Amino acid sequence: MLDHIAIQVHDIAASADFYDAVLAPLGGERKKQFGENISFGVTGHPLWLVPATDPVPARELHIAFAAADRAAVDGFYAAALAVGAEVLHAPRLWPDYHESYYGAFVRDPDGNNVEAVCHRP
Repeated sequence: MLDHIAIQVHDIAASADFYDAVLAPLGGERKKQFGENISFGVTGHPLWLVPATDPVPARELHIAFAAADRAAVDGFYAAALAVGAEVLHAPRLWPDYHESYYGAFVRDPDGNNVEAVCHRP
C-alpha cells in the first residue's frame, strides 16, 4: 500500500551515509538523486531524504524496514552501531507484538526512530 515516504533531514550527507550503512544489510541502497533529494530502496524509491526547510527539529517519525531474516536485523543493528547511531533497543524478540516479531530500534541523525524487523521465526 505504501508507495514512498519522504523525510526531511537537516544534513543530507550525514543522513545518506546513515541510511547507506543501515539499509545495506537489508538489501537496500541508494536508487536515485534528484537535485538534493536522495532515494533508497530494494526496488523502486520507497524512502526519500529531502532537505529540511524549517530550522526547528521535525517531530519524530517511526520507520520500520522489513528484514528477510533475523541475521539481517542483526546486520542492520551492527551497521547502526558502526556509524554511531543512538540505540533505542538492541535486537530481540518482541512477544507483545507477536511471537516471532524480532526487531532492533535506533535513531537516525535527525532523531527518528528507525527499526529493522523480521516477522518470521
